[in-house]
This record gives sequence, C-alpha cells and structure tokens, in this order.
Amino acid sequence: MKTDTNLFATTGGIILVGLALGALAVFLQLQGNPGNMGICVACFNRDIAGALGLHRAPIVQYLRPEIIGMGLGAFAAALLSGEFRARGGSAPFVRFLLGMIAAIGALVFLGCPWRVIMRLAGGDGNALFGLAGLICGVGIGTIFFRQGFSLGRSQKQSPVAGLALPLVLLGLLALALTHQPIAGQPSNGSVFTSVSGPGAAHAPLLISLAAGLAVGFMAQRSRFCTMGAIRDVILFRQWHLALGLLAMLGMALALNAVFGGFKPGFTGQPIAHTESLWNFLGMVTAGLAFALAGGCPGRQLFMAGEGDNDAAIFVAGLLIGAAFAHNFGMASSGAGIGPNGAAAAIGGLVICLIIGVFNCKRGA
Repeated sequence: MKTDTNLFATTGGIILVGLALGALAVFLQLQGNPGNMGICVACFNRDIAGALGLHRAPIVQYLRPEIIGMGLGAFAAALLSGEFRARGGSAPFVRFLLGMIAAIGALVFLGCPWRVIMRLAGGDGNALFGLAGLICGVGIGTIFFRQGFSLGRSQKQSPVAGLALPLVLLGLLALALTHQPIAGQPSNGSVFTSVSGPGAAHAPLLISLAAGLAVGFMAQRSRFCTMGAIRDVILFRQWHLALGLLAMLGMALALNAVFGGFKPGFTGQPIAHTESLWNFLGMVTAGLAFALAGGCPGRQLFMAGEGDNDAAIFVAGLLIGAAFAHNFGMASSGAGIGPNGAAAAIGGLVICLIIGVFNCKRGA
C-alpha cells in the first residue's frame, strides 16, 4: 500500500511551514519590504497592477518578485509531486468578480489575510478589527457551505491550459530582470516604478524572488491557507491548518521583538489607518469573497500554479480589482479610507451575499 510521504502536510510539517513563512516575511521586511508587510498578496498585486500601468497611483508601482516566485514555486512543487493537473471551467466570471471584490475589500483594510498576521506581529492594534472581520466573513461563508453552496465542478483541461499562468509569471519575471528601474524616474518606458512610498520599499530582486519561490513550494505542499484554517475550525473544529497560521504569527512576533519591529499601538502604524469600522467591514467583504471562491489570495495563487485555471481567474480578478480600487478612489491609505471605499466595501458584500444565496442547493 502506498504511504503518504508529504511531510509538509503533517501536523509537524504545517507548523514548520508556518514558522518558515513568518521568518521569511520578517526577513523581507529587514531587507527593505514595507513595515508590517513582508508578504502581502493583495498589496503586492496592487503594486504589480501599477507597474503594468493598470493604475497610476505613483507610490504603489513595483513589479513584485515575491508574487512571481510564489506562483512558480507552487508550479515546481506540483510538477515534482505529480500534482500538476490542468482543470477549470467552474463559473469563471463569478470567480473573476469575487477576485475583484476580494482585492477591493482587502485594500479598504490595507492588506490580505497574511498581512493581518504581519500587522498583528508588528503590534498594530487596528489589525484586530481586520482579523475579526476576516473571521466574520469566512463565518458567513460557512453558513452558505452548510446550505450546499457550490460554483460547480471544474473539468479536466488540456495540460497546455494549465501552463497559462506559469507562463505569464515567467514573462513578468523576464520583464523584471531585463527592465530595472532608472534612478529618479517613475518609469523606464516598460514598467512603472515608484520612487517613494510603499512601492519604493522593497528587498533586492533576487532575494525577493528566492523567498517567493520558497514560500510557493512550501505552501503548495502543505496546503497552507488562512481562509481554510478559519473555515476548518468553524465547520469541523479541525485545527490542522490553524496551527500553521499560529506558528507564522508566533515566529513573526518573536523576530519582530528581537529586531525592533514590534511597536504596539493603534496610531502611527506603517501603511495602516485607524477607522475601525472599515478595517472590520473591509475584511468581512474580503473574507466572504475568499470563502466563496475557495481560498485566500495566497492559496488561489498556489492552486493556479498547480494548473487550476479557476484559481488563475480569481488571481486575475485580484489584479484588476486592485487597479479599480486605486483608479476609482476605493483604496485606503494611512490617512483613512478612500472617498468611495465605504460604498465599495458594502456593495461588494451585497454582491457576495447574492452569489452565496443563488448558488446554494438548499437555500432561497
């Protein structure tokens, strides 16, 4: 009988992965990434959208190698383990819309679930409201799950179809390696690059890429997912994934304490605002979108690396949603939420609720 040799998926393995992710995130902060950010899939997709000219907010434009590495690392892990399988076709536009809503909600809060962890590890009290919102959003999703929610089954596709996202990521990597920013210039004619603000704060390219590859490889093998961790605790009282999440928080908190990155409080936190209601509601909306789509932004990127085109569609939605957030005044900043942020968070939540209700087998 064949035995499971995937040590990453064991209880000890998921804890070690969480410890490694927390350490890598703090390491990237020490190497130049924004404070309390380290790795943030929503924020980094926003920066990539800006680098490609999809939005023109000059302080958040950078072709983040971490995202490229995470997708390619998951692709490599899936190939090596025999888990690469091209599939897709399950409500693609709905998944794209959920990706957009997730990005907008996350940017009202200013971070994805991984950044909730990093903000907590840095002492940012505002992240407590984001965490509560994330748990609430995923909790609403579990109500729909109990009512038979489904976006339909994915179908097997040609192996070439599963290579689409990895090939796009390779193209972005080539762009990042061959079009380095010119000092003092916002753009070199191919990609836009911030000269100040969060987009200008980044670790060296090769360090970021290597960290992303490691994160993608480990997360694909362990099925690390913040949304899944919360869902499993609520639905099944299963703490396997949550142990990895807690390990990531613990490691990041400990390292921040050692290196001076732990600064408890609500005001003066890096790339954060103090509007508690919208920190909460932004992540309620994002959390519900993650739940309905079947994974947090990181997990969606890793699944896309495995050949899942439904997840790739969600990732594309994240990219476009991040661009919309900045083009139409929905994204927050350290000064507070954007002029259209409140309407975007509430509107996105309503759309998610409609998607949830009308895709239940035993519902309204």
